[in-house]
Amino acid sequence: MTPLRLLAAASLLALSGSLHAEVVVIVHRSHPVASMTADQVAQIYMGASTTFPTGGTATPLDQPEGSPTRDEFLAKVLDKTPAQFKAVWSRLIFSGKGTRPKTLAGSAEVRSAVAADPAAIGFVDRAAVDGSVKAVLSVK
Repeated sequence: MTPLRLLAAASLLALSGSLHAEVVVIVHRSHPVASMTADQVAQIYMGASTTFPTGGTATPLDQPEGSPTRDEFLAKVLDKTPAQFKAVWSRLIFSGKGTRPKTLAGSAEVRSAVAADPAAIGFVDRAAVDGSVKAVLSVK
């Protein structure tokens, strides 16, 4: 294998590893919920529930369409494609049964919003988690 092809193969391998980062669901650091199941998170993100398992209103936050973190979250936690997720919310909004999660620019913005709002729930890349928030679910 030529050095150029070897470099290209190594780059693709490194890129594929970064596309499958660990996604972490986060809440405010003072929130009473210690952990959540994927099903509990899915209930909130699919509009079937508006409350946390411990009580209190849950305000879900989303990331931009096409974001690798979002795509991982949708596939591994909600078991949905981006198109399926969009269709679910289109039906809920049209029927007046829900308000789509607010979309923020990325993991850093989601983390900041969750740190500032005890009702917020979001998902971020593991690298974005710090002491300002609490991880309640991790998926690889």
